[in-house]
Amino acid sequence: MKKQSIPKATARRLPLYYRYLRIFHEAGKTKISSTELSEAVQVDSATIRRDFSYFGELGKRGYGYDVETLMNFFAKTLSEDDLTNVALVGVGNLGSALLRYRFHRNASIRVAAAFDTKSEIIGRVIDGIPVYSIDEMVEQLQLQQIEIAILTVPVENAQFVTNLLVESGIKGILNFTPARLIVPKQMFVQNVDLTNELQTLIYFLRHY
Repeated sequence: MKKQSIPKATARRLPLYYRYLRIFHEAGKTKISSTELSEAVQVDSATIRRDFSYFGELGKRGYGYDVETLMNFFAKTLSEDDLTNVALVGVGNLGSALLRYRFHRNASIRVAAAFDTKSEIIGRVIDGIPVYSIDEMVEQLQLQQIEIAILTVPVENAQFVTNLLVESGIKGILNFTPARLIVPKQMFVQNVDLTNELQTLIYFLRHY
């Protein structure tokens, strides 16, 4: 791999490429062009070629890309061979749904622990996942060496819980709350604002 910084926009597209390469591989396809991949993932072929160029020579001129080789390359790049444990903080309606969601068919991502303040669910095991008190969160995250958290708490509690996650050594947060979190520079936050996405979709439907 070339030793250069990969743009965040490119990094966000890597799981999409990997997903469709798996689909092509399972369908028995052995090679693919950037144009064919472009039609599948709805990303223009020039962008795909530029994204791939950050990782060196992944294809052959006049041949395209070997599906299995490229799929395995991105599996390694995305650490698909390693099990990544994550924590879920906030077992409300959305949090409960996420506890039951199978994040990946090959189980490379697993929710290992959940945290909440409700006494009626603390101490329970939901779909194989133990629910701890928020008061135990820093200790449990450090004990289980979990570095990624999914945040689905009420917005008014989001920063307080984030501060606890920072204290525990969490390195990345998938934030489902509307709050824009204040975190150290070395921590990554991925915001998933469902209301904002839906409002954007409604705007596009009405104006385009």
